[in-house]
Amino acid sequence: MFLSIFEIFKLGVGPSSSHTMGPMIAAARFLDLLRASPFTACGLRCSLHGSLAFTGKGHATDRAVILGLAGHEPGSFDAKAAEADLAAIKSSKRIHPPGLGAMAFDREADLIFDYDKALKGHPNALIINALDKNGDVILQETYFSVGGGFVLTQDELHNDAGITISTDVPYPFSNGREMMAMALQSGKSIAQMKWDNELVAKGHTDLAQGVAEVWRVMNACIDRGLETEGILPGGLNLRRRAAGIYNALRKEHGRNLTAPHIVNDWIAVYAIAVNEENAAGGQVVTAPTNGAAGVIPATLRYYLDHVPTAETSKVADFLLAAAAVGGLIKQNASISGAEVGCQGEVGSAAAMAAAGLCQVLGGTPRQVENAAEIALEHHLGMTCDPIKGLVQAPCIERNGLGAIKAVSAASLALRGDGIHLVSLDACIETMHQTGLDMHSKYKETSLGGLAVNMTAC
Repeated sequence: MFLSIFEIFKLGVGPSSSHTMGPMIAAARFLDLLRASPFTACGLRCSLHGSLAFTGKGHATDRAVILGLAGHEPGSFDAKAAEADLAAIKSSKRIHPPGLGAMAFDREADLIFDYDKALKGHPNALIINALDKNGDVILQETYFSVGGGFVLTQDELHNDAGITISTDVPYPFSNGREMMAMALQSGKSIAQMKWDNELVAKGHTDLAQGVAEVWRVMNACIDRGLETEGILPGGLNLRRRAAGIYNALRKEHGRNLTAPHIVNDWIAVYAIAVNEENAAGGQVVTAPTNGAAGVIPATLRYYLDHVPTAETSKVADFLLAAAAVGGLIKQNASISGAEVGCQGEVGSAAAMAAAGLCQVLGGTPRQVENAAEIALEHHLGMTCDPIKGLVQAPCIERNGLGAIKAVSAASLALRGDGIHLVSLDACIETMHQTGLDMHSKYKETSLGGLAVNMTAC
């Protein structure tokens, strides 16, 4: 089955793809369901369950649901219009979904954080109801936000539907072994096979423009983060660091006494810039999630700005190879921190970034697969324990270290011939099993790890 690059890399809004974008998308889907129904609704209600309940306030899940029900969507998000709508809904206790008329909605009564009722299927669950004039439910749907902005209904989740694109493609690899076999047989790179697969749904021009737009938004996010100072929202009072680090690095650049390892600071600051923008609710690209959105842009920016042989024409190859690996991880394990911990977010992003960098540095398909495996292997077991439920600590710095690992993994892979002991498939399956075994308090609930021990120190 085929998962498009534009499903892996989605334009969206921070701070979380699963807790912000997903619920907003779920609300939009419910509005479509309501528009197609014979019912006339007078009110709306939503309950959040599992991880969406425990860390929903820190991830702005409540705001996302309300804005989704008011007609906002991640890809076209307008921050000023959103704030105006939130204020109007709060004061009037009425919401105006496009094409459906005004409905009753009291944020305090109709948005419920249900900490006790976890739903089977996935930790990120929400139930949306449409109500009649008496407050009785006339339409209900359950949604699961499964990571990276992907949203499934309960039926879709149980039937394994709603994500993969069931169209015939020339290279339908579903795991690393098949990907290697097809590359060997075709003589094509992983990026070339991915490009040919994408052409089934889009023409050359549209595909090239779409991939270029993904990088444009990623790169613009880096630039905004490198220029912006201040305190991040949410209550931790974390000061934005990227601008200060970047300015210091620019002053040091070119000095003969600068140590070689300082290049790691350049890699890290690009990632930190993205994730500070994400934490502030800015526009980012899921890569493959918002919480891990800095790793891939940072690695690609490192390639373009610091590798002497870099070519801008290879940006598409980088992103295509990265998306190919991301699709394998999504299909065979998970990219959701609430399901498998941060190994599924930053670990997946590092594997994707390593594959992309190895690709544009001239790596063979075997070396690209090896690079992805090295990066993922050394994130296995990483927990997701955001302090105060915010995508800030340890998430922001963790993206910087994930990008550094990605660069190192690609470099190591290029030093070999691609033959290695642990396959990418074995590593992906290990991540999946490790995630299943991991206690829920270490999977985006903020009930364990740094989220509880930081305050005790």
